[in-house]
Amino acid sequence: MAHPEIVPREQWQAARDALLVKEKAATRALDALAAERRRLPMVRMRDDYAFTGRDGKAGLRDLFEGRDQLVVYQFMDNGPDDICSGCASFTDNVGRLEHLHARGVSYAVVSDMPFEQLEQVRRRMEWTVPVYSSRGTTFADDHGAGGGFGLSVFVTDGVDVFQTYYTNARGVDRLRFDFNILDLTPYGRQENWEDSPLGWPQTEPYSWWRLHDEY
Repeated sequence: MAHPEIVPREQWQAARDALLVKEKAATRALDALAAERRRLPMVRMRDDYAFTGRDGKAGLRDLFEGRDQLVVYQFMDNGPDDICSGCASFTDNVGRLEHLHARGVSYAVVSDMPFEQLEQVRRRMEWTVPVYSSRGTTFADDHGAGGGFGLSVFVTDGVDVFQTYYTNARGVDRLRFDFNILDLTPYGRQENWEDSPLGWPQTEPYSWWRLHDEY
């Protein structure tokens, strides 16, 4: 298998230092984007959604769990015989929520799957994140996910709920711990869209994804 060039440590350090300059510039650019994101306007959401959770019916404000900010991942509904491996692996990457709670942020997974199916998936995957079914509502369409996946941010003033942010596609996958770690490795994610040297191992995107108990 091809591998990076072997060089003396001094030469490696010089190359690493040159890359660090670009990494710091990218960090500053991300900081600037975050500052601009915090200044986005917001839009009022409907207040009549009827979600189904482990404790029964819930409204959108209930998903906040008494906090004033909420992040929702919309998990794709691929039908009764298919669990979206991308959505499942994203959810696998969600860690302890107490660190979000410390800053007044709640987190929930929402899907148009029937709650019984969604709860079965949660138990199989051993997730501890709250899950809710939005089946029979227009919530997925209203916050931008439609029939796909996406991540939205909401805030409440105690009466109304407002959407402040939405992202999908690469905007979501860049949040994943596993992808960020793979991006630090010499072979990367090993997908053929990546700009890698000749001879690096690569496969079609998504083709290697599995539910974590299927690897």
